[in-house]
Amino acid sequence: MASNSLGQIFRITTFGESHGVGVGVIVDGTPPGLPLSEDDIQKDLNRRKPGQSRLTTQRKEGDIVKILSGIFEGVTTGHPIALLIENTDARSRNYDDIKNSFRPGHADFTYHHKYGVRDYRGGGRSSGRETACRVAAGAVAKKILDTKGIKIKAATIQVGKIKGNKWVEDFIESNPVRCADPDVEKEMAALIDGARMNLDSVGGIIECRVTNVPIGLGEPIYDKLDCEIAKAILSIGAFKGIEFGNGFEAAEMVGSEHNDAISKNGFLTNHAGGILGGISNGEPIIFRMVVKPTASIAKKQNSIDISGNEIILETHGRHDPCILPRAVPVVEAMTAITLADHLIRSGLYSKKV
Repeated sequence: MASNSLGQIFRITTFGESHGVGVGVIVDGTPPGLPLSEDDIQKDLNRRKPGQSRLTTQRKEGDIVKILSGIFEGVTTGHPIALLIENTDARSRNYDDIKNSFRPGHADFTYHHKYGVRDYRGGGRSSGRETACRVAAGAVAKKILDTKGIKIKAATIQVGKIKGNKWVEDFIESNPVRCADPDVEKEMAALIDGARMNLDSVGGIIECRVTNVPIGLGEPIYDKLDCEIAKAILSIGAFKGIEFGNGFEAAEMVGSEHNDAISKNGFLTNHAGGILGGISNGEPIIFRMVVKPTASIAKKQNSIDISGNEIILETHGRHDPCILPRAVPVVEAMTAITLADHLIRSGLYSKKV
């Protein structure tokens, strides 16, 4: 059976395909009395939508959200919130050439063999278009977190081999890469543009920082907060790895270096990334994610068709030469959804605002 839902109390279920009528999400478990409007949701959808610059897909979708239920007189009712985003610029004919072929690096091969049928138009459910649903739901989750002062900010910190060393938060939304380091943003943009012109793609790393997190979010043993965040993040297409705090660098450290010493005023360092034993410790939650290069590229590649014949494949259509700029708000959304669920589960959020 397909898994289309995430969360226990604050729970989302997404639906729709890349080239269908539209995509949408049912958000259940939102407490009543929370002020919420389409404008609140639209702000984040505008950050994710296609066609923002030459560095992203040129598909022209307005990504206009419609609230179908769960809101009355500007506040949540406590009942399921249904959100719909119509598809207005799908060009299914671009995919006619690959309807009987498998794109290397894409979900075409596995979807076909698992279900015996696949929606070849943009990948159907496996398309990045589905992330619009996540961003819409994440905007609702952010409203819940806002009541407790919890803030989430993600940014591109590496594209290809180009690495940033600064975190300038005010700079992130002012550049098309959503890079946090002004010193390397133009170099990153040039690398992405070069991949686009070469009919190729490039990957990188996104970092996310969550501040004002209360102590106590997360449930041992199998619902640890870092485990739940990792599941949410790795459910995003093209995300291949995640680390918290010092992450893999911890392999080269000794215990006395990695342990976060504690004083009467709190932790002296944050090598753990804000989570100990799967439970938030009150420090900022910091984690980084590896994003692979976009699978759909126009460069010729070896593949097979559904009959097993070897072919040379070119993927046409409008695809991101680098997923990172538009994935940043998706990371924030999935983080918000996970934290909102745990905030409510922990009892740290009252039932009515």
